[in-house]
Amino acid sequence: MNTKSPNDDVSAEAPAEEKTRKRPRPGERRLQILQVLAEMLQNPRGERVTTAALAAKIDVSEAALYRHFASKAQMFEGLIAFIEQTVFGLINQINQKEESGLAQTRGILQMLLVFAEKNPGMTRVLLGDALLQEDDRLQDRISQVLDRVEASLKQSLRISQSQSAPGNAGQDDVAIRAALLMSFVLGRWHRFARSGFKKLPTEASEISLRILLAE
Repeated sequence: MNTKSPNDDVSAEAPAEEKTRKRPRPGERRLQILQVLAEMLQNPRGERVTTAALAAKIDVSEAALYRHFASKAQMFEGLIAFIEQTVFGLINQINQKEESGLAQTRGILQMLLVFAEKNPGMTRVLLGDALLQEDDRLQDRISQVLDRVEASLKQSLRISQSQSAPGNAGQDDVAIRAALLMSFVLGRWHRFARSGFKKLPTEASEISLRILLAE
């Protein structure tokens, strides 16, 4: 007579299942490498991440890393691409939800602060700190992302200005305000990173944004 319980069946089959799942599915290892790289960048001391340390953290060889990324620079490019896709996906959601240009601007600014707070390692990428001593093109790449963010703020500010004063949307004023708001965000990010991720970007952000966005 078979006296095994259902739980006995599960435990007996588990080793075989583990064997079949031991090798990551296509793309899984690549994603894991980026996730662990982002986690390692959260080190408050801001130490440079080496491929040797990254490989050890994942428990693979350095050669295994290079099967998924041609270089360390390509790993950082993968992180930047993830940041860009996420941030602009959220910006599009905000713009679709809010008709008011002012509400769009406030939503984008708040999102940028929250994103940094939830992703300390990626904040160091956005600031360029994590890209020091890496390939120079990475600094250019992250600068392009930040320029696109500032352009999104300009667009929302133009909408806001046209809604509050139709026919009087000065381009110079919009550009200056967008640059000022971007400087505020970057300042909050820098403060967060320099404090070892203790001084949160969202601290008193509602009050700060109310002052910055006052007509």
